[in-house]
Amino acid sequence: MNSHTCTQCSTVGLVEGFVEDAGQNSRGYARWIEGALERGILGGAKRMGRRRRQIEAFRCPKCGHLELFATGEV
Repeated sequence: MNSHTCTQCSTVGLVEGFVEDAGQNSRGYARWIEGALERGILGGAKRMGRRRRQIEAFRCPKCGHLELFATGEV
């Protein structure tokens, strides 16, 4: 447990977890990428030269709401 507070129901002590990325050739975790989504020629997201951050996820044990935080650079 931690001191994070749910923004939906004000419960204190969210449960830490992570958002899994199970896509083809994925690293197993999702990342936040700075800037609006732009698609390349083949339809994938343009990512070159953009800052990336790890996503930390916390779930409220009372209402199930997820809180996501973009933390340290990856």
